[in-house]
Amino acid sequence: MNTKQLWENCLAEIGAGISKANFSTWFKNTSIIKEDAGIIYIGVPNEFVRDWLMNKYHKLITKTIADAYENMRAVEYAISKIENKKQEILTASETELYVNKELPLKDLYINPEDNLNPRYHFNSFIVGTFNELAYAASQAIIDNPGTKYNPFFVYGGTGLGKTHLIQAVGNTIKEKYPNKKMHYMTLEKFATDFVNSLQSNKANSFKEKYRKYDLLIIDDIQFIGKMEKIQEELFHTFNTFHENNKQIIFSSDKHPNYIPELAERLKSRFAAGMIVDISEPEYESRLAILKVKLREQNIDLDQEIIEYVASAVEGNIRELEGSLNIIVCQYRLKNRSLTLMEVKSLLKNSMKPKKNIAIKDVVKLVSEHYQLEEASIYEKTRKKEIVKARQIVMYLLREDFNVSYPLIGQKLGGKDHTTVIHSCLKIKTDLKNDPQLLQELEQIRIMFK
Repeated sequence: MNTKQLWENCLAEIGAGISKANFSTWFKNTSIIKEDAGIIYIGVPNEFVRDWLMNKYHKLITKTIADAYENMRAVEYAISKIENKKQEILTASETELYVNKELPLKDLYINPEDNLNPRYHFNSFIVGTFNELAYAASQAIIDNPGTKYNPFFVYGGTGLGKTHLIQAVGNTIKEKYPNKKMHYMTLEKFATDFVNSLQSNKANSFKEKYRKYDLLIIDDIQFIGKMEKIQEELFHTFNTFHENNKQIIFSSDKHPNYIPELAERLKSRFAAGMIVDISEPEYESRLAILKVKLREQNIDLDQEIIEYVASAVEGNIRELEGSLNIIVCQYRLKNRSLTLMEVKSLLKNSMKPKKNIAIKDVVKLVSEHYQLEEASIYEKTRKKEIVKARQIVMYLLREDFNVSYPLIGQKLGGKDHTTVIHSCLKIKTDLKNDPQLLQELEQIRIMFK
């Protein structure tokens, strides 16, 4: 394999997708220094560049190389020195200093048999109100795979830890039940394999390949909506798994009811198991996530800085980690602790405007709009006008402020999360056919501004 040509092709692809300044800063003086059994070793000039590439561009680099070199199993980074225009690779003992300190090198590889990333495990998974239902269900599945919550369908926005959760289930079952066969894949890979099997008249081998597993995990299932043939094959695959008490897990960025053109029989199959969402993390969870990430990188920041970042960055986990990476890079570049003012200055351009509103404020505004007593929203009653107002409160908390279903239920009179889900779905359905309701919601939303 011509590693020089491979890396030049990859750099051209990477450079087309990022700014010239970033490309020049982070990819200058990098190269593929060797390939060993599918492991691509990328040489970088210093630890700072290595950390930034791992934290910021690892996914992009891995995907770009994988697209160009099908035998790639993993990507690693090694510090290299450039002397007299020749790249000198550090000795093995030196290189080991820059490898993940928590896992032996061999344990960082993605096993092509199961395609699971060993970095995704529950020992680094933060549990909070935003994901506790998904976590609890995953633990029940681990105890009784194939018989509890089958299928398991996890949905939520990007960067909230869905892939981490479902791969952690796979890795834990892999450790607990060594004889079970499992496989993680994206829907795109499932679809590609299926189409290729048809073109090569190997449909039976495709069926045998996937139905031999005891656990099948399919990520990004939301793209299946317009793929009729893929839906049909997935339906038959699912039935085979279910009939044989084999576990199947899906992830999506939306509830199956809102996947466009999804067949009713698949919606029914998904609903027969467990459908659970992961929402954006609340303050306490963001704080815990930051502390874990700092501990992993052996960085010590002042408590007031950690608390500021947790309160200021209200997006998904990926946005939280991105903000932390900016701080950590400055910390290492300056080789000293940062002040709170410096952190605020660093993050001011990357933060989204905050929506400063509490659950009780939403209750107050909705009850005022419908001329109801605030206390009535929390009461157990079947009066239509109160039920409607309560459902609207739940819908707004979920859709506009990303409050988790369990927390909404807890704050509104101790309602079960399924009641909240039903309420939100009802309002969504009613909005399609009730222009008056749509107008009422817009009037309420104006009061939030």
